[in-house]
Amino acid sequence: MSAETVRDTESAPPVPALEPRPAPVVPAARSRSAQLVGWVLGTATVLALGSSVMLWQKLSTIQEQLARQSADAGSNAVEARTLARQAQDLARDVAARQAATDARISEVALQRTQLEDLMQSLSRSRDENLVVDIDASLRLAQQQAQLTMSAEPLLGALRAADQRLARAAEPRLARIRTAVTRDMERIRTAAVADVPGLLLRIDEMARQVDDLPLANAVGPGTTRAAPRPETAPARALPWWQQWLEGVRDEARALVRVSRVDQPEAALLAPEQGFFLRENLKLRLMNARLALLARQTDAARADVASAAVALNRYFDPAARRTQAMASAMQQVQTQLRVVELPRVDETLAALATVAGR
Repeated sequence: MSAETVRDTESAPPVPALEPRPAPVVPAARSRSAQLVGWVLGTATVLALGSSVMLWQKLSTIQEQLARQSADAGSNAVEARTLARQAQDLARDVAARQAATDARISEVALQRTQLEDLMQSLSRSRDENLVVDIDASLRLAQQQAQLTMSAEPLLGALRAADQRLARAAEPRLARIRTAVTRDMERIRTAAVADVPGLLLRIDEMARQVDDLPLANAVGPGTTRAAPRPETAPARALPWWQQWLEGVRDEARALVRVSRVDQPEAALLAPEQGFFLRENLKLRLMNARLALLARQTDAARADVASAAVALNRYFDPAARRTQAMASAMQQVQTQLRVVELPRVDETLAALATVAGR
């Protein structure tokens, strides 16, 4: 209020006091409800503003977190790519090292196998060494027996093996000793041909080849007719009768009827008989050399081919031819038993024990 208004109030006469009236109730209630509504609206507004601020802050925080996470994800992706490349390089390196390691392992395995074989060969027991020694001695004795055509090397080796097995007194070697005993008995009872006697017989046959008559031989010396008994001496016959006898002998020599089973013998020229006999001698000499070289199969084959030539080109009815054929048959029979018995049973027993 202004100063003039205050002065007017103080100078005016006093107004009589009025009786107080009661204030209306309705406007006060309305003002209170309006105030309450206003307060509620203000509170709601404040709360809304606060919540909006909080939501804004939260959204800002979420955006920052998303941005940070996206940045982290990008960096992680870059790191993942880098790690993937490193992993690929490492895998290649590991594969190369694995290949090198496999190669070294295979080499080590091979060396280990060789070392195991060497250790096994070095760590053989006394029985295994005994079995190996007996096997080697028997094989060497068998070769010596084949070269010398004598059973003594085999018998000596078997006796030595029997003595060594008896001194060992090992139960698992009893089978070998039994096989050794059987082989000794078989070799003692085996019939071995007389090689020097066979050589002499072959030489004798080679010397008799020149006296063998050919199947197509002609001439007075080859006739096999029985001699005609003479009733009187030739001097007592008259000249004309002697002349008739000579003519008759010449006529008999002109024609000769004989049976030749082999056409090759009939077609053989007389001058080829020398070469035929020389070829037969060479066959017999080859058989002799094969027998000296301990090649009984080759010797048997040469004697068989010589027998075939004898039966084809020489007179089978002549006594000398028959004697030669019989001699060749005997030589072939003796050549079948020239081979010495082997010790296969003992060798099999030794192999069985060595394998175990």
